Amino acid sequence: MPKTNNAVDSEFVSVGRILAPWGTKGDLKIEVMTDFPERFASGRKVYLDNEPLTIERSHLHKDSLIVKLATIDSREAAEKLRGRLLEIPQAEVCPLPEGEYYRFELIGLEVQTTEGESLGEIAEILVTGSNDVFVVRKDANEVLIPAIDDVIKFVDIEKRRITIELINGLL
Repeated sequence: MPKTNNAVDSEFVSVGRILAPWGTKGDLKIEVMTDFPERFASGRKVYLDNEPLTIERSHLHKDSLIVKLATIDSREAAEKLRGRLLEIPQAEVCPLPEGEYYRFELIGLEVQTTEGESLGEIAEILVTGSNDVFVVRKDANEVLIPAIDDVIKFVDIEKRRITIELINGLL
């Protein structure tokens, strides 16, 4: 599942987090939060607080990406952006293969069993080493559902519903 934020009501999707300034000319060290790092190619646009900024250049450095944004021309200006998110409009997300979904598409979906019992809605998605885990809430109750094929039987984005198969020890 791609690495996007959990915001469901936002019209933007996070694709990177600014970690720190890099050098003295306004370059930024970025944590990439997308499976499509080509979003950071020269000439592309990203949004910071709903304002478009053009990427002047970018290159990989170890586990991070170094990006130079237009109008950010000093280390001091870059420092002020530490921890901020770079986003793109939801309408610009890359299409995924059938059966794959962005996290923002799953937040808020109703989770029901194959018997039709509603367990609540996906409130959050935890990223673990092996698989994602859906945090499903209903009233004061919370259930953790592993996002694995043995459990997740059907996802219907249009009807805003996920159907799961209860396995021993799940609830």
